[in-house]
Amino acid sequence: MKKFLRILLILVGLYLLLLIPLPQYEHELQKPSQTPFVWGQDTLWESLETNFMRAKAMPSVTLDSIVQHLTIEADSILAIYEDKKLLPEDDYYGLVERKFFQLAPLIAAQENKTHWYINFYNRVRKKLKFDSRFWDMTNAHSRNTSYRILYGMRATVEEILLQSNEDQFVSTMIVSDEPSITPHADILGIKVHSGDLLVSRGGAEVSAFISRGNDYPGNFSHVALVHIDSKTNKPYFIEAHIEKGVAIATLDEYLSDKKLRFMVMRPRADLAQMMANPMLPHEASLFISKESKTRHIPYDFKMDYYDASAMFCSEVGSYAYKKFGVDLWEFESTISSNGIIDWLNNFGVENFVTQMPSDLEYDPMLSVVGEWRNRDVLFQDHLDNAVMDALISRANKGEKLDYNIWMLPVARVVKGYSFFLNTIGKEGIIPEGMGAVTALKNTDFVDRFNKCKLITVTKTKAFEKENNYLPPYWQMVRMAESSMLK
Repeated sequence: MKKFLRILLILVGLYLLLLIPLPQYEHELQKPSQTPFVWGQDTLWESLETNFMRAKAMPSVTLDSIVQHLTIEADSILAIYEDKKLLPEDDYYGLVERKFFQLAPLIAAQENKTHWYINFYNRVRKKLKFDSRFWDMTNAHSRNTSYRILYGMRATVEEILLQSNEDQFVSTMIVSDEPSITPHADILGIKVHSGDLLVSRGGAEVSAFISRGNDYPGNFSHVALVHIDSKTNKPYFIEAHIEKGVAIATLDEYLSDKKLRFMVMRPRADLAQMMANPMLPHEASLFISKESKTRHIPYDFKMDYYDASAMFCSEVGSYAYKKFGVDLWEFESTISSNGIIDWLNNFGVENFVTQMPSDLEYDPMLSVVGEWRNRDVLFQDHLDNAVMDALISRANKGEKLDYNIWMLPVARVVKGYSFFLNTIGKEGIIPEGMGAVTALKNTDFVDRFNKCKLITVTKTKAFEKENNYLPPYWQMVRMAESSMLK
C-alpha cells in the first residue's frame, strides 16, 4: 500500500508540475498596412437568388430563349475585346462581371444546361491572365479586378454546377495549354508537366482556415510542385506537410490525401528565363526533390518565406523557382484582420505578409492550365468555407481560441513522445514545431468548427427539403453564423 501511495504521489506531483505554464514570449509579428477585400453586395446576392426562383417557375421554352438572347450579348462583348490589351480601369471587366452574374441564376434554373457558361468563364479568365501581365499587381485596383473576375466567376460557375444533375456536372476544365517541353503525365484528365504547381484544397478543418484566412479569401489551401521522372514519366509531388515537413508523394499518395479540388498552374513559356532555358521548370522540381531527400526540412509554422531552413507549402515552389531566377508571388499575400492574425498566431504564424496558396492564381507569371473538382465534395467545400467565414467573423469580433488547462499535462506527455518519434525519423501525434498549448488550441478550433458545421448541415438539409434546391453560398454563411449564436 505504501509503495502504491508513493507512486500515486509521484504521479500527482508530475501532473501538478506539468500544469505549470511556461513563460510566454512576445514575438514581433510582421503585419501588413492594408485592409481586406470586401464584396459588400448582399443586395446583389439576394437578387440573384430571387431571379433563380423566378426562372425555375418559367416554362422551359421561355427560359431557354431568354438565356440564348443574353448569351449572344455576352459573347458579342467578349468578341469585341478579346484580342485587345485592356487595363483594370477599363469598363470591360465590370461589364463582363455584371453580364455573367445576370445570366448565372437563369442558367442554374435551366433543365437542359449547355457548357456555354464554362467556356465563357474560361475565355474570360484566359484573357484576364493575359492582360494582367501588363498590370501593376501591387496596385489595389489591379488586385481587386483580378480577384473579382477569377474568384467571383469561379464561385458563380460552382453555384451553377451545384444546381446541376450528375450528367451535367463538369469535373475537369481545361483552360490553357501553355507550351512546355518538360516531361508530362496525365492526372485526372489534365496534361501535367514537370515543374507545374498544383494548388489544392484539403478536407481538414485547418485547410478551410488557410483558404479563407486571407485579405482575398480563396478556394485553395495547399501547393505542391510536380516532378515527373524523365525516364519513367511517373509524377511525384514535393510538398510541405504540417505532420512531417517537406516530403515527396506518389500520385496515389497525393490523391489519397483528401483533395476537394486542385488547379494546375504553369510558368509562362514567354518569360525571359523560360525562353533562355525551356527545361527550367523540370530542373527546379528536380532541385527541390533532391534537397528534400538530402536534408530534413521541417514545416514552417511561422510562414517566413525568407528562411528556407523550414518551409510551408507555398515556400516549396517559390524556393525552388527562385534558385533559377523566377520569383513567384509577384505580389505578397497579406493578412490584415486582427481576429485572423490572433488565431493564426495561436498556431505559430508570425508573418502576415507572406505567400498564400490561393493568391498564386493571380500571379501574372503563371498560366492556369486546368482545374478539377469532385462533384460529391464540391458542396462540402462550400459548406466548410461558409463555416470558416462564420468563425472568422467571430474571431474579428474578439473571440479567442482557448484550451482545457487540465489537459495540459497530458498534451505535454504526448508532445514528449512525439518528440522522441521525430528524433528517430517518424511522425509524432503532435507535429514537429507545434507545442502542447498550440495542439490544445488547435483542438478547440476543430471542436468549434465541427460543432458549427453539424448545426449548419442540419439547416442546409432543411432548406433543400423546403425549397427543392441547394442553398447558395451566401445562405450557408448566414446559416453558419446563426449556428454560432450563444
